[in-house]
Parts: sequence; structure tokens; C-alpha cells
Amino acid sequence: MIGHAKIDILLATLLFGAGFAIPAEALTVAAEIVVSVPDQQIAFLDRGKLIAKYPVSTSKFGIGDSVGSYRTPLGTLFVSGRFGDRLASGAVIKSRVPTGEVVEANAFGRDAIVSRVICLRGMENQNRGAHDRCIYIHGTPEERRIGKPASFGCIRMRSKDVIALYSLAHIGMHVTITQKRISDLLPPEEPSLLARSD
Repeated sequence: MIGHAKIDILLATLLFGAGFAIPAEALTVAAEIVVSVPDQQIAFLDRGKLIAKYPVSTSKFGIGDSVGSYRTPLGTLFVSGRFGDRLASGAVIKSRVPTGEVVEANAFGRDAIVSRVICLRGMENQNRGAHDRCIYIHGTPEERRIGKPASFGCIRMRSKDVIALYSLAHIGMHVTITQKRISDLLPPEEPSLLARSD
């Protein structure tokens, strides 16, 4: 018999994959965000199940948390702030305030923070400086660079993707930035009801 939790996760995955927003209240307190540096991807997991996955861009300077290093910190952090409710896709955010300007994806010479900002605060010695360094998950107009390291320490996303992730993330949610691949963090798939036993 399939448990209610598995049905809830399956339904949420199907709805999200079909373009429907998953209400935050449908998720459990175990929901978390994982950023894989080698994959250049961010995953939203609930009870170990993959709900959504998006390409990202971490730092072009590598990993670390030294002040002035422009590196992406590793380890466990948590969402400490969210900015951008109901802003248009591509809306420029400066000092966590919308400027009123909207930038198109891949606009020449533009490297602004756009659409949504998810602020991070470190929980470990290896990432304690993340908040003071203004390490965010945020939208970028430089969408052509997504999928390879190109940031100055933050986790950059396409506007449509960060808007979707923002709708799922809440204050206090854990965010793990790791050198492991997302596939290595997921439990082995259970056989489906259609799997043969011979």
C-alpha cells in the first residue's frame, strides 16, 4: 500500500512538473534546498524526494567564505530573508529594494540582481560570513551563463526559475551547498507497481 506521504509527494511533483505552483503549505517541515556545485544545479527536496531541479551559476572564483574572496560558501545555511514578492520577472533589486527598472534576459552589459532574492545565513564555521557577504540565491539577466560558474559568490538563477523556487522557500528553510552531485543525495528509486519481479 502506498502511504499518504508518498502520494502527496507524487502529486506535488506531477503538478509542479506540469507548471502548477505547489502551495507552500503542502510541503513538510523537512523540505530543503540543495545546491550542487559540480552539477551547477539547485534542487528542492521534500523528505528526500526531488520536487524540482533548476540550473544555476555559482562563483567563478570557486568555493570558500573568506571576506572579499567572491567565492560560494559550502555547508548548511538557512533562508534568512526573502525579497521581491509580486515583482515582475526581470525587475531590478538593489539593496533589497526594487528600483522600478525591468531588465530583459541576456540584456547586453547588465549584471543586476533581478526578480527575487533569497538571503542566506550560515550555520557552520565554514559559512559564517555568508550573511555579511550578502550571499543570496537570486535572479540574473545573464541567463546565457547559467549552468557554469559565473557569479561573484551568490547562486544565480534564471528569473522564471528563481520565481518558482521563491514560492516554495520559507524563512528558516535549510539550504545545503555541496560538492556532491544531486543524484548522490537522493535515495535509490523504489520499484514501481509496474516493475517485473522475474
